[in-house]
Amino acid sequence: MGGLAGPGFVLLSWVLFSPCLFSVDGLSKVRAVNLGGWLVVEGWIKPSLFDGIPNGDMLDGTQVQLRSVVLNKYVSAANGGGSNVTVDRDVASTWETFRLWRVSENEFQLRSLGGEFLTSNSEDGLILATAREPLSTETFYIERNDESVHIKLLNGGYVQATNDHLLISTNQFQPGWDNNLATFQLVIVANNLHGDYQLANGYGYERAKMVLEEHRTSFITASDFDFLSRHGINTVRIPVGWWITQDPFPPSPFVGGSLAALDLAFSWAQSYGLKCIIDLHAAPGSQNGMEHSASRDGSVDWPSPEYVSQTLEVIDFLATRYGGHPSLLGIELLNEPSAATVPLDVLVSYYTRGYQIVRNHSTTAYVILCQRIGNADPIELFQAGIGLSNVVVDLHYYNLFDPYFASMNSTQNIEFIYKNRAPQLQALRDTNGPLLFIGEWVNEWDVQNASQYEYQKFGRAQLDVYANATFGWSYWTLKNDRMHWDFEWNIRNKYLLFSASSLLKTPSFLLLLALGWGTCLTIMPR
Repeated sequence: MGGLAGPGFVLLSWVLFSPCLFSVDGLSKVRAVNLGGWLVVEGWIKPSLFDGIPNGDMLDGTQVQLRSVVLNKYVSAANGGGSNVTVDRDVASTWETFRLWRVSENEFQLRSLGGEFLTSNSEDGLILATAREPLSTETFYIERNDESVHIKLLNGGYVQATNDHLLISTNQFQPGWDNNLATFQLVIVANNLHGDYQLANGYGYERAKMVLEEHRTSFITASDFDFLSRHGINTVRIPVGWWITQDPFPPSPFVGGSLAALDLAFSWAQSYGLKCIIDLHAAPGSQNGMEHSASRDGSVDWPSPEYVSQTLEVIDFLATRYGGHPSLLGIELLNEPSAATVPLDVLVSYYTRGYQIVRNHSTTAYVILCQRIGNADPIELFQAGIGLSNVVVDLHYYNLFDPYFASMNSTQNIEFIYKNRAPQLQALRDTNGPLLFIGEWVNEWDVQNASQYEYQKFGRAQLDVYANATFGWSYWTLKNDRMHWDFEWNIRNKYLLFSASSLLKTPSFLLLLALGWGTCLTIMPR
């Protein structure tokens, strides 16, 4: 008996005879996988979704510059717009960069830095950057010949530069492709928005409907829920877009069908013993300007009262429909609002009202509040005093997307998890505020040519540290063309060593079961 009195027995006694460790709705903790790229499109997850779009390098939000081949000067909207458009810049910068709004395969509207659109609506034929709402006089037909383009008005005239560096629309003749004042070089600066808006508007409704129907029925299926349930996962976090509330006929250009798919997900979850977190990934007006918030051109318009009110209606719809479903674990009110464009007071007010809406339909569903991304400290949400019960703050941890990580080797990345992430989690836990959720993380980094063993160590470090999040964690994402982002690939190829069976086989857990304490540490799934 004397041998049982050492430190190991003391630790085991604390586990056995103290109150049950934190649990979430009968789960030990949330061990989730995100179903990213399914009901909210992200082109980088499955690029082939966009392969059939004609002029696919000129989608909504594509940033372009125009250079006169005769003057060798760039088209410019001085001060970001609001006055005449000139052709007088030797070097292109933000005033010379325009964001496309796609009308058809060859028809576009061009938006300046300040938000005004180029327009031909002037008495003297000048092209101006003054229109706030684009109509036919702000729509141009772009004829392409490799990098050269002609810009044609819908009434048949052509846009051309003048020798005194203005841009006019009085040329009524078909220009050739030689060096002439109506020929411009098109420079595509960025084409990095590949979301629901770009897909649907790029294909047009009928073709987009076919593409998305096939994608929604094949990308995530019941067999995926079976796989997750057999590999230690107990929850799925499901990104959805605001247009789901108007299914099956959402506003143009969005395509219906995501609501039926979400219903199926809840059915599959119930069949395989999983829980669901509904994550409002894309809010009306876009909360971060990224493709996964369905932004048309990178603008962030969500903080406006109209869009905030509309978003609360989305939360009410989701809570009404799923609040009583046995598979609902929680509703995330908004994914990744931008610190640069979403003021904290606006966000806290929205989260407070959203919390109450969820509570109107469920007293037990967790209400999840995502941190602002960018220059913001998650402590701000712990100090905001939002809600009374079952409130969770969601942090997203990536050793990516920042120059800080670019030169780190594998050892330095792993040390960062233990030396930086772990203390932050502990500090947030010490506030005794809301529960803590690592709602997105991934077994990927900027390390080149890393070995399988290095990936395993990196994954283990994250699992070790994120286990301290009081609510749990969620891997991004289940399926992805980039293999290290793909949870299933990581598990099958043993780059991420995680499963329920490894926990169930540990001697301490078996001893707990033998002593009758299995109910205290409920492990889901089987």
